[in-house]
Amino acid sequence: MLPADGVLTSRLLVIRKRQILPTVFARFRSVNKNQKGPARLSKRKFLDQDSDRLQQTSRPLSLAERHQILNRENFTPWLIQHLDWVAKSSPDTDFSTFLRNLGTNIQDKSSWETLTTKDDHSLSTGGWRPLELNKPRALLNALKEGFLAIGAQAVDTQLHYTYNGLLANREFKKVDLADQGKLADLRYPVEWYPATRAIQRTIHLHVGPTNSGKTYHALKRLEEAESGVYAGPLRLLAHEVYSRLNARGKICDLVTGDERIIKGDNMPIARMRSCTVEMVPLNVDFDIAVVDEIQMIGHKERGWAWTQALLGLKAREVHLCGEERTVPLIRELVASMGDKLEIHTYKRLSPLKTMATSLRGSLSQFRKGDCVVVFSRVGIHAMKRDIERATQKRVAVVYGSLPPEIRAQQARLFNDPNNDYDILVASDAIGMGLNLAIKRIIFESVTKYNGAFHSIIPPHEIKQIAGRAGRFRTAAQAEVEGISQLNGSLPNMPTPNLGLVTTLMEGDLPIVREAMENEATPIMSAGIFPPTSILMRFAAYFPPSTSFAYILQRLHEISLMHPRFALCQLKDQVPIADVIQPVRNLTIQDRIIFCAAPVNTKQKGMSVILASFARCVGENSSGALLDIPELPLNILDEKITLNRDYLERLEMLHKALILYLWLSYRFAGVFINQAMAFHVKGLVEERIDKMLAEFSASPQITEKIRKMREKALARAGGMDEQASDKNEGESIDETNIPVHSSIPDPTNVSEVPDQPLMPDPLEQMEPLVSYGTEHT
Repeated sequence: MLPADGVLTSRLLVIRKRQILPTVFARFRSVNKNQKGPARLSKRKFLDQDSDRLQQTSRPLSLAERHQILNRENFTPWLIQHLDWVAKSSPDTDFSTFLRNLGTNIQDKSSWETLTTKDDHSLSTGGWRPLELNKPRALLNALKEGFLAIGAQAVDTQLHYTYNGLLANREFKKVDLADQGKLADLRYPVEWYPATRAIQRTIHLHVGPTNSGKTYHALKRLEEAESGVYAGPLRLLAHEVYSRLNARGKICDLVTGDERIIKGDNMPIARMRSCTVEMVPLNVDFDIAVVDEIQMIGHKERGWAWTQALLGLKAREVHLCGEERTVPLIRELVASMGDKLEIHTYKRLSPLKTMATSLRGSLSQFRKGDCVVVFSRVGIHAMKRDIERATQKRVAVVYGSLPPEIRAQQARLFNDPNNDYDILVASDAIGMGLNLAIKRIIFESVTKYNGAFHSIIPPHEIKQIAGRAGRFRTAAQAEVEGISQLNGSLPNMPTPNLGLVTTLMEGDLPIVREAMENEATPIMSAGIFPPTSILMRFAAYFPPSTSFAYILQRLHEISLMHPRFALCQLKDQVPIADVIQPVRNLTIQDRIIFCAAPVNTKQKGMSVILASFARCVGENSSGALLDIPELPLNILDEKITLNRDYLERLEMLHKALILYLWLSYRFAGVFINQAMAFHVKGLVEERIDKMLAEFSASPQITEKIRKMREKALARAGGMDEQASDKNEGESIDETNIPVHSSIPDPTNVSEVPDQPLMPDPLEQMEPLVSYGTEHT
């Protein structure tokens, strides 16, 4: 690790005997030293300029601006200014001293040349780079790459990681490092579930394209069982299966991250559970388990949940449903577990065709049975309003963060041929198994904002979404079938219909056509995350004052992996750990739970609320909803105003309430107002939907969005980078709400806002109830 270099350590760690950087007024004297007459600055003007310089350093930079800084070799002065700004703003005086020392060494030409030497390590998408092998020169290279890929946030993360590494390395002996290495050996995750390995399972892998009946056949087997569990990628799917099983007379519980419907005292104990895949119970015996969308096992952030379900579910019969590109990997995993594998291959039940032309931007060409896919909540509502104006037809909407009752109602309105809801506007949630009677899929765009820039949707996602056109059978029909069978009759199956796929704009159609014609790349590795037991034992090696974010990063850095597995990325866990680090009296398990919480600290105000929730746990104080002053509940007393600030505040309160509910299931004695939180969450959702329904198109924003999308398409086509960068630097007026687009905004559709970001220690330890019979 980088801190092993004693010379660098002596340069960068706390040196209290000397002031590294001059004071503000020392810089003022230096600036004015050679200036005469009008060129000399007053102290007030210098302070204003100095403040502007520091604010400029902290301002988020676009990708084009970051490229420009690196290409013009301006990274050194930018970094020195940034180090100065972070040092001044950090409450940790030792960290500030480290930054100032680093700034001084960077200005030294010989140190600079040493640091800029090339290094082999690759940058983590979390914005930090492992710096093993005692190579201090790797630091600057890591800072540069982090700056280019993500921006100042990655630079700050790398600096914190390096600083904590310098401190921690002084505490360890060789035997300690060897023991840590043994704990970080993650090559054999199959061995993490000994109770599951003690039973002989049969794995049924159902593979095929969308709309091929693979999930239908797996669910039919689940319906025949005495006990079972369904695990899906979205809350919408969990709700759908929950409703279907109960309609068929199978008493079923629902468990998602922030919602649990457990049957009451007046009903028999449910022997079925429908849940999101992150909430799968690993210590409960089932007869049948169904894991949907198994191709998500290769997801770079959520893949661990599918791997955990496959390796750990205690069911004699496990049904996996997904794409054919998973077959080689699943075959290897099943063989390593010693289970039996049966592969069931399906063909599409109805034909699917890519249209020869797009709609050429004409909303008047929408017709009954059309579904237009949009990638932001604001965009969904704006598109709904524009289509209703252009066609005089009613439009339903479906996206992940809608309340379940509203989602089900909207789906029924669209599926019912006997009403006037002819068109659906939906998020990409429909690509993961939602059952809707769609005749034609229309992509509003083939680019999506990924948090840094617009990028083209991967081909396998395009195929999955497009495959929802020409649906052979809907969930509503499945519910009707269940009721009819109970009454002794079976409705006729629908006649297969042709599914059509096209785009709203002509320039997007070739990308969709290419994705539909080509085969997806096979999945080569399954995502994993260190289990709670390993993480707790690893953390025990470090002093109590050690940053938990560093512990997470360090474990990721030194982990040994089998080629069959890949370590899921640290994304939100590190900033969450940094936010709650100052909170006292939190145990390691408490910190692990909070790091698994579904929260984005980048959202305005969320860090303050997260810290307040953590203090409630650390101090064992009241977590009553009305006793937490950081929650802006007063917004519900205000009149609805159609501006960006009001919408952001509503969104922030909504996410805070989801977090409160999520924590209420894990710290029930602290967060005691669960019912009230559900009620307030519903009030907030009503306001958001009323507000979003009023937004309409802005021609200026639409034009700038068009340029950003053209840039994304140009990058994909290998066009001139300079032309691409020119448009990248254009700013967007965020005081107006963008129209149906995937521009960055606080209402970007988040389909899994309630799911743990990493394995939940409480879910791994205790079941809610006992399911099924015990297996010997």
